[in-house]
Amino acid sequence: MIAGIFSLLAAIIANAPAAGSAERANEESGTERIVSIGGDVTEILYALGFGDRIAAVDTTSKFPADALKDKPNVGYMRALSAEGVLSLAPTLILASEGAGPPDAVRALKSASISYIEVPSDDTPEGIATKITRLGSAVGREVEAAKLAEAVRAGFNKIAGLRKRITARKRVLFILNATTDRMIVGGKGTSAEAVLELAGADNAADGIGGYKPITPEGLVAMKPDAIVVMSGGRQGQGAKEVSEHRAVKLTPAGSVAQPLIREMDGGYLIGFGPRAPEAVHELLDWLYPKLGSKAEGGKS
Repeated sequence: MIAGIFSLLAAIIANAPAAGSAERANEESGTERIVSIGGDVTEILYALGFGDRIAAVDTTSKFPADALKDKPNVGYMRALSAEGVLSLAPTLILASEGAGPPDAVRALKSASISYIEVPSDDTPEGIATKITRLGSAVGREVEAAKLAEAVRAGFNKIAGLRKRITARKRVLFILNATTDRMIVGGKGTSAEAVLELAGADNAADGIGGYKPITPEGLVAMKPDAIVVMSGGRQGQGAKEVSEHRAVKLTPAGSVAQPLIREMDGGYLIGFGPRAPEAVHELLDWLYPKLGSKAEGGKS
């Protein structure tokens, strides 16, 4: 059962070994200081039991909550200061390949500190690759292999659910909404990738990247459902979005109970270890009867 897979994932993360491996000399001496750049990178390191070796994180590292709360932060991952990062005296920098700006990344790579770039690949196998790469970087190959396999198993179960979908929904992903504009996820975005994994078509596939749209453009997209990202910049939530005049003219917003849901951005499009759970949650919301059937009739 798919619930069993997610229970396994949760157990692996909860029972991650405490940092301190006899195999690694720098751990024994307690001198390792990791700067983790990228929410997915930080989440994986915590899942592997390396949270207490992280000296600093970036502002996208919001899970677990203690990461950004308890650690110094080096700012937004795409606007790093090389001097700021180096001032923290790291022994290892683990960074998403989306880190920037390029000049800062070049400076960090040229410093006398190990800099390991983690590829960004918004696919199930891409997540597994990130986990194994980070596991190798910190000497947690065995734990990483178990976590990667659990992630693969979760997505395999979801693939089975997708095959049962008979009528795919058109879904609009709203990255940020205010009273006068909305930024949506178009073609080639993490938002589109997660919608496809959940068995839905991207209602904004006529645009590329994350772009603002007009009210007329939103109506023309005719979404059956709308997902609003939370946990990002200050913006409107599902309730406020449902009250937009243009939204009320769409299939998603014109019904008595609008099919509009708010989900945490890092959880849904972060593509970390929790990704199978997030995708299944979205799929189950979009196709509730399908989800119930998959769980043997449980609600």
